[in-house]
Amino acid sequence: MILKELRLSRYLSQEQLAQMSGLNVRTIQRIECGHNASLESLKCIAAALDVDISTLDQETFMIDKNSDNWQKLPMILKCWFIFNFLQTRPNRKSASRVEGIGHFSGFTFCCLGFINEAALVGGLFMLTTAYLYHWLKLQGDKYGIWYDHEPAKRCQQKM
Repeated sequence: MILKELRLSRYLSQEQLAQMSGLNVRTIQRIECGHNASLESLKCIAAALDVDISTLDQETFMIDKNSDNWQKLPMILKCWFIFNFLQTRPNRKSASRVEGIGHFSGFTFCCLGFINEAALVGGLFMLTTAYLYHWLKLQGDKYGIWYDHEPAKRCQQKM
């Protein structure tokens, strides 16, 4: 179920959604963790989020090309996200991973640059890539387009 993604895309906390839908916060938490919800609960949540009940039953959430967040995104960033992640569902964790790998390998190659000049050039290229991914993460945070999924284990630990 994509309730968490829908809630986050509207910048709502679990408490705010619970208040808007007339449900208990604990009910929202259980549904987000994958527990079954009653039809009445789904109707309340769908009305609060202004979506169809069938939307709540979807397993994945694709970026709505007509959504405000995606529309506000500059064209260069749209291309950057799609081509760099080869998906239309950008994930902040993968951007962080690429940034970390870029910094580590860039630093390593720059150190090897004392031995080989080509390694220095490669290291500078990797560091530049890492800083571009850092900028990408900042823009993703600014426009709120990340679709990271919380693992089920973490959900169960909160209970």
